Amino acid sequence: MNDFVKTPYIVKLLEKARSLPTKSGCYLMKSNDEKVLYIGKAKNLRSRVSSYFNQSQKSTKTEYMVSHVRDFDFIMTDTDTEAFVLENNLIKKHAPKYNIRMRDDKSYPYVVIDGSEPFPRLLYERRVKRGSHKEVFGPFVVGSNISEVLKIIRKSFQLRDCTLREFHSRKEPCLLYQIKQCSGPCVGLISKEDYDRDLLLASHFFKGRAKLSIDVLQERMEKAAEAEEFEMAAQLRDNISLLQQFLDVSDQKNAEIDKGVPDLDILAYYIGEEEVDISLYLIRNHMLLGHKNFNFPLSDCEEDVEDEIMNFVFQYYSQSHDTLPSIVVTDFQSEKFKLLEETMKEAMNISVRTPGRKYASLLELTKDHAKEQQRVRISNEDSVFVGLNKLKELLNLKERPRKLECYDIAIFQGTSPAASQIVFIEGREDRSQYRHYKLQERPEGNNDFAMMKEVLSRRIKHGDLPDVFIVDGGKGQVSSFQAVLKENNLDVPVVGIAKEKSLKSKMRFKSEVVNKSDERLVIPGRANPYILNKNKSLLKIIVNMRNEAHRFSRRLHHKGESKRVMSSWLDMVDGVGPKKRELMLAKLDRTIEELGVMTSHELMSYFDVNEKIAMKMLTVLKELNEEASDLSEDS
Repeated sequence: MNDFVKTPYIVKLLEKARSLPTKSGCYLMKSNDEKVLYIGKAKNLRSRVSSYFNQSQKSTKTEYMVSHVRDFDFIMTDTDTEAFVLENNLIKKHAPKYNIRMRDDKSYPYVVIDGSEPFPRLLYERRVKRGSHKEVFGPFVVGSNISEVLKIIRKSFQLRDCTLREFHSRKEPCLLYQIKQCSGPCVGLISKEDYDRDLLLASHFFKGRAKLSIDVLQERMEKAAEAEEFEMAAQLRDNISLLQQFLDVSDQKNAEIDKGVPDLDILAYYIGEEEVDISLYLIRNHMLLGHKNFNFPLSDCEEDVEDEIMNFVFQYYSQSHDTLPSIVVTDFQSEKFKLLEETMKEAMNISVRTPGRKYASLLELTKDHAKEQQRVRISNEDSVFVGLNKLKELLNLKERPRKLECYDIAIFQGTSPAASQIVFIEGREDRSQYRHYKLQERPEGNNDFAMMKEVLSRRIKHGDLPDVFIVDGGKGQVSSFQAVLKENNLDVPVVGIAKEKSLKSKMRFKSEVVNKSDERLVIPGRANPYILNKNKSLLKIIVNMRNEAHRFSRRLHHKGESKRVMSSWLDMVDGVGPKKRELMLAKLDRTIEELGVMTSHELMSYFDVNEKIAMKMLTVLKELNEEASDLSEDS
């Protein structure tokens, strides 16, 4: 580190750091392009920031991060609590590369009523965006079949299920109205007052007053039977039975937790030799909902391990889409506990408590879970960090690669070339960064280099390049990729994933089944490909990326091909004008095969057309599917 410290920019940064105030606050480390690399908090800004640029011993990760720092900013705060909150807000805003960011490993289902809609729906959501007009029920236990229960409630109380667009554009009631599963609010067949009354009665089921909802349905069933509407009565009878089954299971689960326990989270952690695991046990509505798990490498800690865990706790709750608990039970050291207690209460009105006798056994259970979670993951070579560190070793990188991008070039039926871009952060998919590229069709046909050049040229313009590029293919595809990077004066590692040639023929008709033993990682400059089965963690990451790239390519193909075929065969249906045609194409999310098995009434509802046009569409669809079936048999 001594030679490193003597460099002019480090000397300059150290001088600047020594001029900082001695107050508490936050600091932002920046690269030469002003990108924020790391954000931290400090009781004493001068002392903390100076420590990065002096000759004291540092971790390999810190040394590497500092080697990229060219400037820093600071923000003063009056208290440590303010610094804690500010640090979290800045991390959320800038998403720095070197801060530990742990994403939720699962989400729980909710039922939502959006009061801003004219006739509100009962919606099933996992990532709830809260607002002043929204009423949120849940979360519900995964596997509780709440989505099916929601459908039954909607149908039983005849609540609308259409989108706002469909609701506003409809001129006559849909099929659901005709089969008495919707009250037809879209065309004024029920008053706002009556609809709101039914919505309230339905919502009681999710508010813990399910008996009120079931009693109403029981009464309606009896009235339907008296009016000799036996089909309706039978449907209500079956619905009531299914709803009662759901309640019976819920009551059994509720009995598992002491009724005196409020909504709370039990938080514990385990510090292993190389990784840290955090476990959360969630209790909602007096019921053990489930658990969540998070982990990160010890080597990533810039601060004290408990400080990093505390940062995570605040980051997790401030960004959580789930219903927040009223209490979090944990056992941090006294000084850190006080800071967390003050900050959580002030920022989110969550009380942080020590376990005491009441929650001691639950905390021990959560601690054991964190420890066992780490043991099982490591013994099964399932840690993403093991795999990423192996990739670092194979490519002779100075630090663990965090951001990986995988590309798949696909040509469907000789035309419509496309590429999919898949992004994994810390070994897990980040779907917000997935991209589709529609490529130019070339007269010479399949030209991998030209297509790769087009994709990369467009990708490079957006900046924020990954630590490693991954391509689906062997040496040829990797070389093409490297050549394009070289043309753009970029030095980013590239690897390819390919199956062993001798096994390709065996896999020809099993594209959906991965024989993991034959997967190879093609690495430039290495005589033989790396056998991925030697490192199960890396194998899982790379194969998952390749499979995601294929899945994403197929999605683009199915969507594009469906619209292309739809565009052509809609011309064969009399009565569909240009404007109507565009509306139908805009909402299309099903294949020709899926449309072909729909009834005329379902087509009427789906495309918002009259029965005459729906019947014509059905005839054309039947002919198209019969032709496709004949071609399949001939091949």
